[in-house]
Amino acid sequence: MSNTTNKVQPFGMRDKLGYMFGDFGNDFTFILSSTFLMKFYTDVMGVSPVIVGMMMMVARFVDAFTDVTMGQIADRSRPTAKGKFLPWIKRMCGPVALASFLMYAVWFKDMPMAFKIVWMFATYLLWGSICYTGINIPYGSMASAISPEAKDRSELSSWRTIGATLASMFIGVVLPMIVYYEDAEGHTLISGTNMAIAGAVCSVCAVICYLICYNLTTERVKIEKKEEKFSLIHLLKTLISSRALIGIVLAALLLLLSQLTLGSMGQYIFPNYFGSKEGVSISGFCANILVIVLAFIVPTLAAKVGKKELSAFGGILGAVVFFIAFILHTDNLYLFIALYTIGYLGIGFFNVNCWAMITDVIDDAEVREGERSDGTFYSVYSFARKMGQAASSGLSGALLGIVGYTEATAFDPDVLNGIYDISCLVPAAGFLLMALALIFVYPLGKKKVDSNIAVLKAKREGKK
Repeated sequence: MSNTTNKVQPFGMRDKLGYMFGDFGNDFTFILSSTFLMKFYTDVMGVSPVIVGMMMMVARFVDAFTDVTMGQIADRSRPTAKGKFLPWIKRMCGPVALASFLMYAVWFKDMPMAFKIVWMFATYLLWGSICYTGINIPYGSMASAISPEAKDRSELSSWRTIGATLASMFIGVVLPMIVYYEDAEGHTLISGTNMAIAGAVCSVCAVICYLICYNLTTERVKIEKKEEKFSLIHLLKTLISSRALIGIVLAALLLLLSQLTLGSMGQYIFPNYFGSKEGVSISGFCANILVIVLAFIVPTLAAKVGKKELSAFGGILGAVVFFIAFILHTDNLYLFIALYTIGYLGIGFFNVNCWAMITDVIDDAEVREGERSDGTFYSVYSFARKMGQAASSGLSGALLGIVGYTEATAFDPDVLNGIYDISCLVPAAGFLLMALALIFVYPLGKKKVDSNIAVLKAKREGKK
């Protein structure tokens, strides 16, 4: 498969902003789901947290097929005037927004439990396993087509992180002030009606962001349609033989386990343990401001010390800080928010780098195998991230069940202490294991990445 660079306007701020808006759109539905969906179904719809977590885990097994299928579809798509991947952004933006809105069907809260569970499963699978996959796989694969230069891809990774952080800031800072309220007993509760309205607003915002991405971004690298007959055995051999892919998959899974546990458990520890809806917003604001600052600093640091090296350091730091929070078991809201924010560095260093790291993995495969499969590799990576989401939701739901959390026991002292322990120990373990995966499994340190870039640059220049 030959890659050639289209003669179009040079890579610049227009592309970075466009790519930023793509993940802004993605995370209007993704972060909304990972942050509020379990809380919505446990506290508004009355569904057991164990069942909600089980649903999210089942969906991720479905994704094992739909993600790789979409990766194959993307790789085998015929390039258009807008490129190979961009057309999928326009095709799927409406369906993913509608499916997201349908998940927050508060108008069904008085229906029989069996109906609510079936609706929950059906809409979640429609959104995550079909519609979100149909837009996210081409979007992520597109980074390799926007520019062949490593520096440009690092900048795209940073701007993608900024887009995700802006969505996270809106959902994590603004929405808690809207969807939570205090009852007559002073308990902080979630409003089902306001949650449905928030779901509608986020869906509309997602479509707007996707269309901005479609119109601002340019695919410069012409990646031809993959004509080879699909072979599952060949695909599996290629994937298994890539130690870099295995390493980044493990690290991404563990990152999402930590990040989404912090997000989902934040909806329990702040309103329930600390009795503060403001705590949800303040912690979200501090963490997201930190990530935005890192988005401008990390590319320079990574260029000096390496993306792998910097990300592993972040994981160790995050593990240490959340273990300290567990030992302290503090009742002081602001001390916990301070520790939460510092610990979020464990997410920030890797999150800013990770999208550039998957292009490093794809480059490494091209150097070794002689062919490029952006969509397929990205789909496997995306599946790993979804498995992290599932592991977080499943584990959080199971642990909430073990500590006895229900709508009726939501403010019992023993349950509240259990919520605190989960909120600290799961992220601490996830960060530590993420760092170990990067150190001992992922092989693409700075020296190897620079070597691969030089090889591929010589290869492209030889074809001109």
